[in-house]
Amino acid sequence: MTTHFLVHDNTDTVGVVAVENVQPGQDLSGWVMETDETISVKAMDAIPLGHKIALADIKEGDTLIKYGHDIGRSIANIGKGHHVHVHNAKTKRW
Repeated sequence: MTTHFLVHDNTDTVGVVAVENVQPGQDLSGWVMETDETISVKAMDAIPLGHKIALADIKEGDTLIKYGHDIGRSIANIGKGHHVHVHNAKTKRW
C-alpha cells in the first residue's frame, strides 16, 4: 500500500503530502510515525507534493499542529481532506 502523507505526532491536525501530488476524490493512506499506525483521508482538493492536508475539520481560529508543534492558526474553516496552505492558514507571529 502506498503512503501518500505523513503525520509525525498523533496530536497533529495536518499531515504532509509526501509521495506525489494528489487529486480531489483520491483515497489517501497516511502513516502516523509516533504510533506506527495507518490512517485514511479522502482528498477534497488537489494538493501539491509537500503541502498539508487537514486530518479533521478545523474551525477558523484553531491552532494548527504539525510535528506535535503549533505552526499557526486557521484563518477560515477547513474541512477534513482539504488543502491547508496560505489561503486558509497563517502564522501567529504576524
